[in-house]
Amino acid sequence: MVTVMEQMTLFDRDTPQPLAARLRPQSLTEYAGQEHLLGKGKVLRRLIENDQISSMIFWGPPGVGKTTLARIIAGTTKSAFIDFSAVTSGIKEIRAVMEQAEQNRRFGERTIVFVDEIHRFNKAQQDAFLPFVEKGSIVLIGATTENPSFEINSALLSRCKVFVLQALTAKNLTALLYRALKDSRGFGMQRVNISENMIEMIAHFANGDARIALSTLEMVILNGEIDDNGTVSVTEDTLEQCTSKKSLLYDKKGEEHYNLISALHKSMRNSDPDASVYWLARMLEAGEDPLYVARRVLRFASEDVGLADPHALTIAVSAYQACHFIGMPECTVHLTQAVVYLSLAPKSNALYMAYEHAKADAINHLAEPVPLVIRNAVTELMGKLDYGKGYQYAHDTDEKLTNMQCLPDSLLDREYYQPDGQGKEAEYKKRMEQIKEWKRS
Repeated sequence: MVTVMEQMTLFDRDTPQPLAARLRPQSLTEYAGQEHLLGKGKVLRRLIENDQISSMIFWGPPGVGKTTLARIIAGTTKSAFIDFSAVTSGIKEIRAVMEQAEQNRRFGERTIVFVDEIHRFNKAQQDAFLPFVEKGSIVLIGATTENPSFEINSALLSRCKVFVLQALTAKNLTALLYRALKDSRGFGMQRVNISENMIEMIAHFANGDARIALSTLEMVILNGEIDDNGTVSVTEDTLEQCTSKKSLLYDKKGEEHYNLISALHKSMRNSDPDASVYWLARMLEAGEDPLYVARRVLRFASEDVGLADPHALTIAVSAYQACHFIGMPECTVHLTQAVVYLSLAPKSNALYMAYEHAKADAINHLAEPVPLVIRNAVTELMGKLDYGKGYQYAHDTDEKLTNMQCLPDSLLDREYYQPDGQGKEAEYKKRMEQIKEWKRS
């Protein structure tokens, strides 16, 4: 039996629960996604099944099931469960929760304290958990959408295992939506007529967030057309109104999603800012996640511009951060700035080609030894084996150059980075030629 301590109001008893709450998974079997952690034989699943859990942090985007997973862990391990919000709680509330946990422990019951949005706690509030985590009074499970390395105190973070939860795939969400239609907790007791195409549209629209997917499904069904037999039919017009998006922009298999991002990428590569901005607007107005677009723009900055304009990467990173900080619709202008800049920038794929050629050699020459001269002799034995013997420190020379061999013997003739002379790469090309000439002489 799971003991749940959470705030309720008098009105909560009479308010119908939303679909996402009604359909909340009760076991790992019902849980959607996170196969890398919860698949058969995976680390977190083993810890749960063997009842060996310890304090942990769930880091992932909204709507991937962080709270649900914490509840399932509590139920599976027969622990008391205290749901705690970092948004509305302070030191006083933390102490009250710890007293409850201590009382549970005296009765032989383990307590899982789940802290949603733990990154919102200040240092003092986070430190308040430390002694209780250290002596095992509680198992702390924190949930955060922010990088815990920056948002969680190092002392607390060092006592917690961090598990990275990933956005749900369209396949995960599609399966979840079909379960909602069949499950008696969802719409299993009701006749609903909705096409497979629209189910997949909702899955893509939700962009990895289960709450959005289920809320959208609930909205379109509640606004569907009911016939004389009580069957609810969902039309594309209803779906468009409920999502405020034109569903025709995404076909059944989501092919148009990839067509549009391809159009943006190739328009920028072709130095066409007008076409680039058009395809950008097509995606964003169709409901595309701006962070997805920003990630592709980031890739383009190095893959297609690279060192021809090193500032391109800075522009792209700044646009990504702007999208992260303020979201839609304000971030459209930041993405437009990045897309236009990258369209007009000089183009070079030399970095992309350098890595691809190096990757091929790395795969085909996996056993090539590191030359002794550039190995670190961190032990006496390594020194006796000539690790680092003959190493030349470039800073000790006037030219800041040496003729020391850094590639394995079998790859001495390889030249991976070959700048083509576009933009700033003309300078790097000249510098490389000077270095090669110095070494030849």
